Amino acid sequence: MHKSRTERDARFQQLQLAFSKSESRISAIDEELSGTKARHDLTGAQIQQLANEIKNLGEAREKLARQIAVSLKKTGQRPIDVEASLREREKLLSETEQHLAVVERALAEKRSRLDVLRQLNEQGEGLTEGSQALLKGKHGSEKFRDAIAGSLVGQLEVDPQFIQAIEAALGRNLHAIVLKDANVASAIIALLKKNKLGQAGLLIPELTTSAQETVEKVLPKGALAWAHDKVTAPQPLEPFVRQLLGSVAVFSDLEQALECKKRELGLPMATLAGEYISAEGIVFGGSREVRSASLLERKAQIVDLEKEEAALGKERDLTCAKRDEAKSTLEIASQLQREFSDTGGQIQNLQSEKTALDRQVAVADERIVQLESELQTARDQFAKEEADLAAFEAAQQRTTFRAEELTEKINQLRLTIATERQRHESLIAQREPMAARDAELSELIAVRQADITTYENKLAVQAQESRDSERLIESRTAEREKVEAHAINIAKQRVTQLATISDREIELRRLRDSLGELQESRGQRQVRESQLQMNIENIVAHISRSYHVDLREFAPDKAAFEKTLRAQVKRTEKLEGGAPATPGSPEFAPPDLEKVVAELRTQLDNMGPVNLDAVHEYDELEERYKFLEAQNTDLTNSRSELLDVIARINSTTRKLFADTFEQVRANFREMFAELF
Repeated sequence: MHKSRTERDARFQQLQLAFSKSESRISAIDEELSGTKARHDLTGAQIQQLANEIKNLGEAREKLARQIAVSLKKTGQRPIDVEASLREREKLLSETEQHLAVVERALAEKRSRLDVLRQLNEQGEGLTEGSQALLKGKHGSEKFRDAIAGSLVGQLEVDPQFIQAIEAALGRNLHAIVLKDANVASAIIALLKKNKLGQAGLLIPELTTSAQETVEKVLPKGALAWAHDKVTAPQPLEPFVRQLLGSVAVFSDLEQALECKKRELGLPMATLAGEYISAEGIVFGGSREVRSASLLERKAQIVDLEKEEAALGKERDLTCAKRDEAKSTLEIASQLQREFSDTGGQIQNLQSEKTALDRQVAVADERIVQLESELQTARDQFAKEEADLAAFEAAQQRTTFRAEELTEKINQLRLTIATERQRHESLIAQREPMAARDAELSELIAVRQADITTYENKLAVQAQESRDSERLIESRTAEREKVEAHAINIAKQRVTQLATISDREIELRRLRDSLGELQESRGQRQVRESQLQMNIENIVAHISRSYHVDLREFAPDKAAFEKTLRAQVKRTEKLEGGAPATPGSPEFAPPDLEKVVAELRTQLDNMGPVNLDAVHEYDELEERYKFLEAQNTDLTNSRSELLDVIARINSTTRKLFADTFEQVRANFREMFAELF
């Protein structure tokens, strides 16, 4: 029955598969037929459209041919003129594109240089290291970025002709950084010192004041202008700039400035070449072999480059316009030449497309007839398979009902078999513990019999041992009496020896205390000696480094000493305005000599001698101290550990001795009770 059911299931699945295949085949044929009909209709429309286009192009071609014929009749040179004009336009377009490439290359170079100069100005190139670090935001200075308004020179506008004169007049103020908040100045200076970023000047506009001038100064003769007139600054910085440059006059060269300085002694002056004469009369000038551009010069260069960039941009736009015009003209000329040939090619292409579409229509008609016949065949086969499937489903339902009844009977039989098997296993499980208990009791009886035999043997052995112990106790009792007498003698000798040892220990303790005091005194003397020796060596090394004199080979030079002394006395008297002293004058008295020596020593000390080995010596001493401290700590810890070990040994020994004694006493009592 099971085999028959399996065969029916397989047959049912085959029928379902064939039914689904037939449905899929019919759907595919319907879709293909619909698509073929749609393509057939579309191809017919395309054929009609192509016919219309061929007709239109034919008419246009005939019209263009008539126009060309009329032109050729008017002048026979027209084709040659068109070709020559086309070549001229192509040449003009090529030249225009070459010129445009040159302009764009120059424009790219200007923009690249302009970007580099702007980047250098933003990073503060040319300022001090500290000012550059603040502008770049290095080493933690980025947190002050909001409080920094930029560099001073970055906010000034200067006439390019007067840049070097203004830079000379500003001096170190040229490197100043403008702050928005005065409260961060201390933090910025502390950060520069901590990270060793260099120096920086900080300008706080709210802390600057401008002196009110009641009378306008007259420009000196020969001067070009006042420095502050050539500088344009923002409103907050204008008082500061006027305060710095308000009294500085600008001259064309240094000779005119020096000539005017003779008349205007308190007036600071600057020249176009960058020389500067301070109000005190100090002249600053000269130049290095390689001089980098300053911020103000780069700003002037940026302005010039921006103008050049704008001019090149305009030129590029004009060139692009010319190029576009030439291209459009060339395209129109080429289009007139290609139009006739393109029209003929299009007509040929459309005719070939029409022929191909006609062939496609014929093939589509044949395919439609074939698909309709296949569709009818597939529908007949689908109806037959549908009837077979319905009959088979009815038989399958009957078979399923019969199989369910048989399955229910089989389940009942399986339940009965499982119940009987469980009862059988329960009986077997009850029998096994009884057999195990029987074997266990047999083994216990055998063990007890062996124990009885063993105890009987032990009783016999213990009786013999009791007799031997009685004899041994009698002999040991006699020996104990002898030992007690000998112990009394030894106790008397021990008392005598203890008294002697006590006296010796007292003497030894006294000698150890004396030895400890002597060793301590010796150690102090050695430490003092080492300190004095180190002081001597330090003094010798200090004199050798500071004065380049070796004390071990030093010999007094009286002549050199007197010569030095005279020179020092003359210099002192010249500074004091006194008369020069003669060799025999009282200035050579001992107190004066000591005074001169003290002044010389003070001058040598003011020179700032530096002991380069002091740090190394201190490191060595510190390392030696750490080593000795570690040794002392190790010795202290070792002594503590040793004392702890000794205490643990004594405690363990006492405990083991007491335990052993208790065990011996307990065994002796048990044996004594068994014997007596």
